[in-house]
Amino acid sequence: MSDNGCGFPAPGLHSFLFKPIATVGGFEFNKVMLLALLATIVVVGFFWAAFGKAKVIPGKLQMVGEAGYDFVRRGIVYETLGKREGEKYVPLMVSLFFFIWIMNIWSVIPLAQFPVSSVFAFPLVLAAIVYILWVSVTFKRHGFVGFFKNVTGYDKSLGAVLPLVMFIELISNLIVRPFTHAVRLFANMFAGHLMLVMFTVASWYLLNSWMIPAAGVSFVMTIIMILFELFVQVVQAYVFVLLACSYLQGALAEHH
Repeated sequence: MSDNGCGFPAPGLHSFLFKPIATVGGFEFNKVMLLALLATIVVVGFFWAAFGKAKVIPGKLQMVGEAGYDFVRRGIVYETLGKREGEKYVPLMVSLFFFIWIMNIWSVIPLAQFPVSSVFAFPLVLAAIVYILWVSVTFKRHGFVGFFKNVTGYDKSLGAVLPLVMFIELISNLIVRPFTHAVRLFANMFAGHLMLVMFTVASWYLLNSWMIPAAGVSFVMTIIMILFELFVQVVQAYVFVLLACSYLQGALAEHH
């Protein structure tokens, strides 16, 4: 019997906590870490297999790899940064896109059934990588004074409100930006997984009671949620990389 008194094992924060698979030197390795590691292996392994022995006339795997690579390169990086400025950032953005996508897609894979991005530490680290890159590119392109103007939105034409605008922009760019970049990915995957777990558990619970017709409705909702999650998973990877490119675009832009 669950704590709510009706026997329904309602999903909650406990659905995001996992016992260690192994402990080495005080370091605990759990299911989420394993899935993140597998996501890395899947992405590296796929592109290694696709391009390790690239041919002029590509095979099926190489064609799929080229399509995915070209989607990020032309559809996100070139569209945001342009070909000349964006080319050097393509490998990073492709890696981020497919790594995030695979981490997300684990939620609908049997046995895995958990989106790594719903654990805040993972989106936070990825957002920190983008943040560090943005700061370093801004410094390199504009120097210290230019960096200060860039992150504060300095515009002397604003007159008396300039100090207030500069303060708001400074807080927004240096503190709020990396946090919201991470939270956007985390919150969507967290909420999606919670809903998926709720309908899945409800289907099983209702099937084992007298409310079998309701179990059918819940099962249909589970299928709908899975299909919706498949869409959201790729969209969130796309949005994360698009925002990363947008930040870099701001770093590379000339400010007067």
